[in-house]
Amino acid sequence: MKFSIQSRRDDQSNELMELAKSYLIDFGLQFDEQEPEIVLSIGGDGTLLHAFHRYLHRLDKTAFVGIHTGHLGFYADWKPSELEKLVLSIAKKEYNVVEYPLLEVQVHRLHSDSSTFLALNEATIKSPDVTLVMDVELNGEHFERFRGDGLCISTPSGSTAYNKALGGAIIHPTLQALQITEMASINNRVFRTVGSSLVLPAHHNCVLKPVHEQQFNMTVDHISMTETDVKSITFNVANEKVRFARFRPFPFWERVHDSFISNE
Repeated sequence: MKFSIQSRRDDQSNELMELAKSYLIDFGLQFDEQEPEIVLSIGGDGTLLHAFHRYLHRLDKTAFVGIHTGHLGFYADWKPSELEKLVLSIAKKEYNVVEYPLLEVQVHRLHSDSSTFLALNEATIKSPDVTLVMDVELNGEHFERFRGDGLCISTPSGSTAYNKALGGAIIHPTLQALQITEMASINNRVFRTVGSSLVLPAHHNCVLKPVHEQQFNMTVDHISMTETDVKSITFNVANEKVRFARFRPFPFWERVHDSFISNE
């Protein structure tokens, strides 16, 4: 089996990376950064996001697993002290593969080619200097004219990240859905938005259309870009899925409890 390792590049993560690489090669696995069947992420959830985007072209062939060298993460759930146990389980192929939905983002431009992105956590649209004004269409029908700081469109697995900080709902990562959450919307006697998060099923879509020509900032996970020539942005639940190597039960709601409630 072929494997690759993504490190956060701090001293502890790099040390674990070298140990894991040595152990796995000793077990007969092949280190291959081009076509890995399993990618070991050592760091935090951000490190796994980088690994995910590095292997976008192999999502149907590559599974991810994470060791956290900081706080417990939603994607990195193994401790450094468990490295040898994890390596042995990888070598024996003692794991199941679970699949989670992704967000597809299509940017349609006025005077240049369109672009398509995949997000594991979320995409955001923000205006750097002035109020963001966007028409929101759901399934081809006008829903509202949004005015505010921005919008966050998240996957179920990303619902515990920026979306939660904005007051969005936590969604179980196996559900085929996307969530739209507002950032500081303007609501008064003149301007109105729905004022709460919207959860759309997989057969629905959301389209954002700039009302005026304006520059805005857009992110897809950790990737940031500036857009000035946008006709519309379409958000769908992607056909592609992310695959995680699951070696032991770790219920999602237990992760939520441990991350946000437990003080142990």
